[in-house]
Amino acid sequence: MRAALKWVLWDVKDTLLKVRFSVGEQYCREAERIGLNLKPVEVNSAFRQTYKSYSSRYPNYGIAQGLNGHSWWTGVVQDTFSLCGVQDPALLQTVSHNLYHNFCNAQNWEVFDDSKKVLEACSSLGLKQGVVSNFDKRLEAILKSCDLLSHFSFLMTSEAAGVAKPSSLIFEQALHNCEVSATQVAHVGDHYINDYLASRSIGIHGFLLDRDNKYNQSGIVPKEHCLNSLEELPSRLQEQMD
Repeated sequence: MRAALKWVLWDVKDTLLKVRFSVGEQYCREAERIGLNLKPVEVNSAFRQTYKSYSSRYPNYGIAQGLNGHSWWTGVVQDTFSLCGVQDPALLQTVSHNLYHNFCNAQNWEVFDDSKKVLEACSSLGLKQGVVSNFDKRLEAILKSCDLLSHFSFLMTSEAAGVAKPSSLIFEQALHNCEVSATQVAHVGDHYINDYLASRSIGIHGFLLDRDNKYNQSGIVPKEHCLNSLEELPSRLQEQMD
């Protein structure tokens, strides 16, 4: 007999919301406020290089090396601007401080049109909801600012968990919070490995959000596991509950 579905776990970035503008645009706007004149394309390039380096050297915000989300992002921002020729320590400190806190605000994030409606629909089905995200501790403030926080019973960030997706350990910590078996839990995310494969590897009903129809067309993921829009989710979950 199939266990009834009780929970839906969510990825956040690029699933429920996305960055409103490019990193280059947002960094340049903040730089302009303190008298720096930089080009977004230059900053974007420097950011990609820095982010890749930090993610390789200090994975998951450098928790294992004694860092945290704040110090990790401070380093990323300062090294990004250094690559763009900004060397004044005071300016680097100011811009990194301001950007870290700016990204807690709703003005820098765009909630997808289908997010709130589907979160409400899941609640109407009697399902509890939580978050499993490779994010730092600012996630709670971001979700609150975007008027999404009230939908979730708990948030499991990779910074707090000390481990990041696709490790099964972060999902196991989430299951501990749910207090049910994996077969009674669904997970929704946009990343094939981090969200879909990782959740299904431990028995969670993983759904891959495929807004660009990349995977559904390829046949890599069964059609019944693919969502082209979050609006398709409630009926899929209802099938698991019947």
